[in-house]
Amino acid sequence: MPIWKRNLIVCWFGMFVTGVGMSQIAPVLPLFIQHLGVSQSSLIAQYSGIAFGITFIVSAIFSPIWGAAADRFGRKPMLLRASLGMALVIGSMGFAPNVYVLIGLRLLQGIITGYGTACTTLIATQTEKDHAGYALATLSTASIAGSLLGPLIGGFLVENFGMQNVFFITGGLMLLAFITTAMFVKETFTREDRQVQSAKEIWTLIPEKSLTITMFVTFFILTVALYSVEPILTVYITQLTDHLNHVALIAGLTFSASGLANIFAAPRLGKLSDRIGAHKVMLISLLAAGIIFIPQAFVTNPWELMILRFLLGLTAAGLTPTVNILIKKITPSAITGRVFGFTMSSGYLGVFAGAILGGQVAAWFGSRYVFLVTGALLLINAGWVYFNVYKKIQSKRTLTII
Repeated sequence: MPIWKRNLIVCWFGMFVTGVGMSQIAPVLPLFIQHLGVSQSSLIAQYSGIAFGITFIVSAIFSPIWGAAADRFGRKPMLLRASLGMALVIGSMGFAPNVYVLIGLRLLQGIITGYGTACTTLIATQTEKDHAGYALATLSTASIAGSLLGPLIGGFLVENFGMQNVFFITGGLMLLAFITTAMFVKETFTREDRQVQSAKEIWTLIPEKSLTITMFVTFFILTVALYSVEPILTVYITQLTDHLNHVALIAGLTFSASGLANIFAAPRLGKLSDRIGAHKVMLISLLAAGIIFIPQAFVTNPWELMILRFLLGLTAAGLTPTVNILIKKITPSAITGRVFGFTMSSGYLGVFAGAILGGQVAAWFGSRYVFLVTGALLLINAGWVYFNVYKKIQSKRTLTII
């Protein structure tokens, strides 16, 4: 097996487990916070948003830092550092005595993360040019699938093993990612003694600045949309069903419907992007996702919501890969790794903003309004992509043909 393909398999598994580790407490979090002594429903929603989102805002700050460290010391050491650190921190969450310690551990998790950034950089720089697009598109499914299937895994573990064991088992999975990375990931890395370029220097080397900014914003809005419902979905489902005995499991299934659809659709939409253009797939996916969010505010039972979340996953599958593909195409190879680090930062910021947005909108206006606000954001972003990406690329293609 070629080294790039083996690296892709191991990194896919590691990013999937990392996504699970960062999101598996979504349906568990409100119940665990209640278990830790918080009883008021509005406070539970707000604490859930903070505890879930703080990991990602801190990750956004540290992701470029770990990216620079990867440029100096290699990507594999960063993979080992992040996977082992997350294994220890996530396992410790099971011993949290109160909500403040839990939030503190989630903050620490954000500091030590960086597995996804290192993986993306490793695959982008070590994979042959002919296979780079396929490898990056495949890798993108791992993170989003892990993040969206994580709640299902968390809900299943709560039902069968209890809330505390969710953290212990997930920490064990991260330890497994550490072991497989140590044993199977191979990297050809030559350390350069030159000073690592600053963000300002990197920015001057980017030829398509406007298009790059649009990609960052689109990735930000996408993650806002995917995670705005994370803090409130469990509460929303309790309002839709009288069967309160299996809320965590139903919430996990509802969360993970998007992840299952993403795994199914991403490779197919990746091939479609190669055939008709990534910018076209991106625009259609944004429009469809924005429209699908709106009826989620008017469902009357969890199964209707689950179907709509599955449809949302089909559209989301056309967004993350197309962002990565376009960034790869418009970015000079010498700075691809650093630019992907900034892309990951925008995603982490989006997760934080989405979690906070969902928690606050639900606390002030009600859970249903979260879906309406999120759908509006996606449709606005679709309009921006149409004028700033689609029309520009189409015009350049027309000029090339002429």
